[in-house]
Amino acid sequence: MENPLTLAQSPATWDDTSLNLFQCYTPPLIKIMPSSFNRWLNLTLPNILHLLGIFVIALVVNRVLRAISNLLIKHAASQTRAAQVREQQTRTLAGVLYGAASKVIWGVALLTALPEFGINVTPVATLAGLASLALGFGAQNLVRDIITGFYIILEDQYIVGDTIQFADYAGRVEHLTLRRTVLRDARGALVTIANGEIRTVSNLSRDWSQAFVDVSLAPECPIEKTMQALETAAAALRGDPAWSQTLVDGPRILGVHSFDRSSSTVRLQVRTAPTRQDEVARELRRRIQVEFQKQGIPISSVHRIELAGVSHSSQEAAQPDGAN
Repeated sequence: MENPLTLAQSPATWDDTSLNLFQCYTPPLIKIMPSSFNRWLNLTLPNILHLLGIFVIALVVNRVLRAISNLLIKHAASQTRAAQVREQQTRTLAGVLYGAASKVIWGVALLTALPEFGINVTPVATLAGLASLALGFGAQNLVRDIITGFYIILEDQYIVGDTIQFADYAGRVEHLTLRRTVLRDARGALVTIANGEIRTVSNLSRDWSQAFVDVSLAPECPIEKTMQALETAAAALRGDPAWSQTLVDGPRILGVHSFDRSSSTVRLQVRTAPTRQDEVARELRRRIQVEFQKQGIPISSVHRIELAGVSHSSQEAAQPDGAN
């Protein structure tokens, strides 16, 4: 039997076949269009006024929602951290609610206006539902990013200006949206991370930061004299008005951390305002070196170990007596 779609068909047969295929595979959605364009061209004055009324009402309601959203964000703005957190949360929630409400408003306005053109809204609503379902399946990563970003801001995990560490990335948060977090790392590069990729994050800007300074002494160095010199340097740092504002606790001497035949190590601990541990540790090392030079104490080496800050709620569990 010959294939009805072969090129050997006559022009008439080919036209008939094309028409049959078109009729078979034309989507049923074509039914949403009017049977003619007469209804479009012959809109009466009441129809036009009705359409204008729908558009104006939707526009006014949308503008009112935008004004309320901006007003809420403006009232939440302040310089304190608590107010910055509240502003970030307000901005995010207001943006989400405004975006959702705006889409609903214009969607309702569109469905209300379609009957004026003679279009049946039932197939349109069905199409919109199917499109939303397909979009939800096709944009799962995007939805995951947005949901994760929503909870990051709502739960105050971090805000713009915080220093955070995530996997192999660490830096200052330059920009935060529902979809992404932008960091400025130590090299000055901007690192963009999808919020859905963030599983565990360390916030180095909360409550306080901490550093340990280990001083390695020569074997012949008298330990008691060394302790007195370290206490003098630590007390000088605590009493300096230029540095006392950055100190949360210490510097305090924890004692001899380790010793062997070649050297002994004395450890000091200092807690500082968030992200200030580097400069405080440098100043403490400088003062220790100056004091040792005054008293003629030989130094084997001095190095620093950093410990990220934790919340005040866990402060008792992290007391210096328990440090290793």
